[in-house]
Amino acid sequence: MKELLERYENKAPEIVFHWKDPETEAEGWTVINSLRGGAAGGGTRMREGLDQNEVLSLAKTMEVKFTVSGPPIGGAKSGINFNPDDPRKKGVLERWYRAVSPLLKTYYGTGGDLNVDETLEVIPITEDAGVWHPQEGVFNGHFKPTEADKINRIGQLRMGVIKVLEHSRYSPDLSKKYTVADMITGFGVAEAVRHYYEVSGGSVEGKRAVVQGFGNVGSAAAFFLAKMGARIVGIIDRAGGVMNPDGFTFEEVVELFRKKKGNALVADQLVPFDEINQKIWSMQAEIFAPCAASRLVTREQIDALIDSGLEVVSCGANVPFADREIFFGPIMEHTDQRVSLIPDFVSNCGMARVFAYFMERRVAMDDASIFNDTSDTIKRAILNIFRQNPTKKNLSRTAFEIALNQLV
Repeated sequence: MKELLERYENKAPEIVFHWKDPETEAEGWTVINSLRGGAAGGGTRMREGLDQNEVLSLAKTMEVKFTVSGPPIGGAKSGINFNPDDPRKKGVLERWYRAVSPLLKTYYGTGGDLNVDETLEVIPITEDAGVWHPQEGVFNGHFKPTEADKINRIGQLRMGVIKVLEHSRYSPDLSKKYTVADMITGFGVAEAVRHYYEVSGGSVEGKRAVVQGFGNVGSAAAFFLAKMGARIVGIIDRAGGVMNPDGFTFEEVVELFRKKKGNALVADQLVPFDEINQKIWSMQAEIFAPCAASRLVTREQIDALIDSGLEVVSCGANVPFADREIFFGPIMEHTDQRVSLIPDFVSNCGMARVFAYFMERRVAMDDASIFNDTSDTIKRAILNIFRQNPTKKNLSRTAFEIALNQLV
C-alpha cells in the first residue's frame, strides 16, 4: 500500500490554475490532479494562510473519494487564501468564479467547502458568471449528455442539492428549512459509525461519542449519532466546548444545533477552549468524530482517547490528523493500528455521492431516497473493507489499497 501511495502522491497534478485578485490581496488555486474519465471535481474553500500544497493534497483526496462515491472522475480542489470574515469576501468570490468559469463549463465541477457555502454562495455566484451549475463541467467532460439530457439532469441537480428537507428524521428543525447540502455530510459520518458496528458485530446505541467541530458536518454528525442512540459526551469547537460524562440527551443536542451561530457552537455553559482542550481528550468515549479543519488531531490527543476506551474514528474532516503527509502519515497510521479508523473518503463522501446521485437519470427526489443512497454507498465501502480485512484494525490501510489499485 505504501508503495502505491508514494507513487500516487508524487505524481504531478495534470492542471494547476493560479489566480491573483486584482482588487485585494486574495490569491487562489484550482488544482486538477487528473482528468480521469474526462472530468474532475472538488469543492472551493477559503481560509487565511491557505497555499497551493493544501489545495493539491485535497485534490488528490477527492480523487480517492470518487472511487467510493462515484462518478469515476479525477480529483480537484479550489482554494482561496483570504480571510472569510473580511467584508470583501463576496467580491473576491465573484471575481474568482468569473476567472475559473471556463474550467467550470468544460471539465471541472465544484461545490461548497470550508467557509464557502454551497447554496448561498457557490450556486448563485457561478450562475452570475455564466455557468449553468457548478457541476456543469463534470456533465460536459464525463457524461457528455445531449443538450436536452443535460438540461434535465442539471435541473435535477439544482433542485436536489438545495432541496429543503421535509422529514424530521433528517432535519433537527423543519421550520428552519435545512437542505440536503446542510445535513448530508454529517449524516454520512454518523452512518459510517452505524454500519461499522453492524458489520463488525455491535450497535451504536449507548456508545459515548466525542465530536470535534460544530459546523455543518460536526453538528449534523452529532444530531444523527444522538438520534441513533449514541450519547454525545463532549463537543469541542474553535471558541470552546461542552462536556457531559453521562451524555447529552437527544433534545439537548437538537437545542445546541438550533442555537449554533453560523458554524460556531453556542451554549450557556460553554467551557473556554484552553480548558476543554485539556479535558475532553481524556473523556471515556467509544466514538470520535473529527469534523473540524484538517490536520488538527495530535498523537497525544488520539492516544488519550484510545486509553479511555476509544473503539472507532469516523472522519468528517479531510485528513484530520496533524501529519505533514498528504494521506497516510505517522499519526494516522498509529491510530489505524490501534483502533478502527474509517477514512475520510468513505465517511465524509456524502456530498460527493449526492452530486453523483443527481447526475443519474430520473432519480427519486424524496428525502429518504437521497439519504438512503448515501447510506448504502458507505455501507458497501465498509463491507468491502471488512471482506478483505475483518480484524477491526488497519481499516484505513485496507481502504487505501482498494482505492489506489483503481488509480495507480
